[in-house]
Amino acid sequence: MRCTVNYQSQVPDGRLYSCLFSLTSGVLLDIFDISNQWIAMPTRTTANQIAFRYRSVDSSTGITRETAKRLAGYLGVDETQAIHQALRELAIKLLPQYEADNGPLTAIQLRQIKKIVPQGTKRSVRSSLFEDVIA
Repeated sequence: MRCTVNYQSQVPDGRLYSCLFSLTSGVLLDIFDISNQWIAMPTRTTANQIAFRYRSVDSSTGITRETAKRLAGYLGVDETQAIHQALRELAIKLLPQYEADNGPLTAIQLRQIKKIVPQGTKRSVRSSLFEDVIA
């Protein structure tokens, strides 16, 4: 019995690696030997990297390398991962996590809503999603 495998992999920079190999029944193949024969590891480019300089003293606008090492040790990660986690938390805190809407409602839209939804009628809550309701 013969089995032919075509494996393709695309790396982040867009290059596509492809490998075609055949196996015959009864033949054991080490996957690491296969990968070492045909995959050339991509080299890093500086196009998607920045220079990161630590501050000489901790301040509101930066930290020292010692502080970064202490933070990384506390988190159980390396310095690079600590920086990524800090930037991710800052992005979540400061950047919108949703698509921008069309802005505030117009006067026409507000009139349409008020026309559809009765205004000025008192309503009472008959049930609650919460078990402990304080009256």
